[in-house]
Amino acid sequence: MLVSIHKQVIFALLLLFGWSVANAQIWTLEKCISTAQAQNRTLQIAKNNRAIGEEKYKESSANLLPKITLNVDYKYFTDLPTQLLPLSTFNPTAPVGQFKEAQFGVPHNIGANLQLAIPLYNPQVYGAIQTTKVASELAALQYKKTEEQIQLEISNLYYNAQILLNQIAFLDSNTINTNRLLKNIKLLKEQQMAKGTDVSKVELQLTQLQTQKAMVNSKLQQLLYALKFVMGISLETPLQLDPAIQYSETSTYTTHNPVDLQIAHTQRKLALTDLKNTQRSLLPTLALVGSYGTAGFGYDKKPNDFLKFFPIGFAGVQLSFPLFNGTVTMRRINQKKLELKNSELQQTNASEQNSMQIQNATLQQNVATQSIRTTEKQITQAQNIYSQTLLQQKQGLASITEVLLADAALREAQQSYLSAVVDYLKADLELKKQTGNLK
Repeated sequence: MLVSIHKQVIFALLLLFGWSVANAQIWTLEKCISTAQAQNRTLQIAKNNRAIGEEKYKESSANLLPKITLNVDYKYFTDLPTQLLPLSTFNPTAPVGQFKEAQFGVPHNIGANLQLAIPLYNPQVYGAIQTTKVASELAALQYKKTEEQIQLEISNLYYNAQILLNQIAFLDSNTINTNRLLKNIKLLKEQQMAKGTDVSKVELQLTQLQTQKAMVNSKLQQLLYALKFVMGISLETPLQLDPAIQYSETSTYTTHNPVDLQIAHTQRKLALTDLKNTQRSLLPTLALVGSYGTAGFGYDKKPNDFLKFFPIGFAGVQLSFPLFNGTVTMRRINQKKLELKNSELQQTNASEQNSMQIQNATLQQNVATQSIRTTEKQITQAQNIYSQTLLQQKQGLASITEVLLADAALREAQQSYLSAVVDYLKADLELKKQTGNLK
């Protein structure tokens, strides 16, 4: 059943503030949330991180494609390479073990070739693809969590601002009543039916109401600044909220795997993938390689100067097998196993914490519901007491102190009602979040 603020309060609110939907644009909670989804900078950063994760997944997948490299180099040898040749190469009768120095080649060397590499089997590449895919899923969940956090933050700010708006309405309404009371007391004093201290008490009450309204206005402005910041709009933007606080008593929500549990599960999945990738680094890799190009040799001394090019090309298969790297890989595997255990513990902890938070939110919601029903009755009773006390004061049967106490009791009941409604709405938001129903 839809329940709204006390009818008299709504009427006073609309009358005293003079807000007209026809003449001013009202920012509803839904509009504030949709604006934040488009302009909140934290949410935009999370969105970019999600896009980065997707690009990293595409990058790792691209490692399966062939790689083509163009290599060009030029070398000028100021001193040609020297090689030792057996002396028997020049003299067949020379003894074994004697050598002769010889320089080979020409000063100018030019090389140009295209190299092709196609991975046939590379477990580390496949592991990187799987890791970046899980990391991309995690980034998407982090974006969803940030989106929920922004929604909760805006909702809480909005509800708190609504409390202050209604407090101002109550203060204005009470100020009107106090002014009327002050006028009556002054008339009674003129007729010597009231004391000067009675007038002073009412004047003090009026001053306190004015001071309290100034403080509430200051708090409201601070909340509006915070709300604008979270929404991602300029602080100078006019922001007029809907003062009517409404809520509906909901039934029990069905749990739909909340984001925090999804994140914990994905983090465990990522830790398991990292462990498998580290283990895969012990496996061999196989690639198809090929190269085709030209080699140029030049000599710049007359009369035998020349520059000649010769084609060169090859194709083959390259196998790499890690045999021993100083137990570095084994240490990394042990680290990843411990990280996986931590992820499993975190997932269990997140599940139990979620169950606890659901119970707490449900309890808070039930307490707030009972408080709403109680304070509704208290407002009616306080209003009746205030009216009766005011009538008795006019008849000389009640003192001005009793009137002020009845007025304070009415204001306290009104504030308690507002706080109970907002407590219910906040508990309902938390319950939606923990059960995965926030969207």
